[in-house]
Amino acid sequence: MVKHNSGTINFLQQGPTSYIKKLILEGEHQQLDFKFEISDSRKIAKTLVAFSNTDGGTLLIGVKDNGNISGVRSDEEFYMVQAAASMYCKPEIIFESKRWVVDGKTVLEVIITKGTNYPYFAQTEPDKWLAYIRVKDENILATAVHLKVWKNKTHDSGILMEYSDKVKKLLEYLELNTSISISKFCRMAFLPKIAAENILADLIYFGLIEIVHKDNHFIFCLKNRKWPDPSPFSGLSLK
Repeated sequence: MVKHNSGTINFLQQGPTSYIKKLILEGEHQQLDFKFEISDSRKIAKTLVAFSNTDGGTLLIGVKDNGNISGVRSDEEFYMVQAAASMYCKPEIIFESKRWVVDGKTVLEVIITKGTNYPYFAQTEPDKWLAYIRVKDENILATAVHLKVWKNKTHDSGILMEYSDKVKKLLEYLELNTSISISKFCRMAFLPKIAAENILADLIYFGLIEIVHKDNHFIFCLKNRKWPDPSPFSGLSLK
């Protein structure tokens, strides 16, 4: 396996292909994505960034959403990923890749490890850079709270947090209720949104609460609370 962004295309793998077929049988999930083809480097940059900001992942190019293998048509697919990683991701994302021959068709496997220099941003438009996270099989736009938690982690000496009445009120609420939205917290604590985001980010940083994506929006709950159908954002390594 070869690490890229400026090197040549790696070797073609012609050995057993059960590995790729087993991956495909998993279906798309938080650490696996299928792409029939790459036609826009900026679009694929979102996936690279989402994997880097979350738990890392594998991208299989030449595989349809339903798992059928279509194969890549040329080496252009590799160069599109390379352009996405180097030109449309900030910081630049280093990936590994292999090309596999499966039933006579070529599948490009692209592996992105969990980043160490997050947040990673994708250029969606000229002069517009956005951070994404991976939730199940989707790339979701990161919130201001995610960005604040990432910023907190850049402080080598840690951060200080006041155990205020508002913090106490929030934790007491979460002891009695499953979760809270940021708008509910703002109303309950009479806080502007920015102040509420700062408190939530600090509590996430200290491992007291976590941010969860549920029903197409983000909510907050006590850390390690049991969920009947969990979809927690696991991209923030906070210890």
